Amino acid sequence: MTSTLGSDSDSEGSRAGEDAGHDGAPQPHTIRLELADEPGELLAALEPISENGGNLLSIFHERGSITPRGRIPVEVDVEATPDRFEAIVAALRDAGVNVVQAGAEQYAEELVVVLVGDIVGADLSDTLRRVEACPSASVADVSVNAPAGRGESSSARLRLATRAGGGSEALQTVRDLAEEKGLHVIEPLAGGGV
Repeated sequence: MTSTLGSDSDSEGSRAGEDAGHDGAPQPHTIRLELADEPGELLAALEPISENGGNLLSIFHERGSITPRGRIPVEVDVEATPDRFEAIVAALRDAGVNVVQAGAEQYAEELVVVLVGDIVGADLSDTLRRVEACPSASVADVSVNAPAGRGESSSARLRLATRAGGGSEALQTVRDLAEEKGLHVIEPLAGGGV
């Protein structure tokens, strides 16, 4: 399969004809992604943009910068009609790409929880990966206190960025993981972000 991501081979006439049947005129949009630092991840993230009629304007790939989840932040500017932009974002998520922000949509709320117990023995990496799998939350920051190491009581403070109204789902994900792993959850006070 050959992909021409926003190439000059698209003639203005064919581009205008494609967009004529869609709502609104093409507009620039910014999509912020987090990608694994593995060969092919950036190309795989660009495929849904091309396949859904997005015109690539620019890519800012910060390979030297790592997010708290150990991923590479990538900012992609595309031009698309509003309906095509929605299709692009949905296709990215369907492909398993971590979309941190799409246009005006972003994580709007914050939720802080503390996990207490054998954090190291319960596989903190697995816990964080599974919290990240929650569609309404992203781990913004992690702070671990494990003075004695594995097999001893320790704590992890998780600061979660959640979509508007997604705090309850994110908190339930943390509760379920804590119960499965034998950890205790110190939750936010009622009204404090859920």
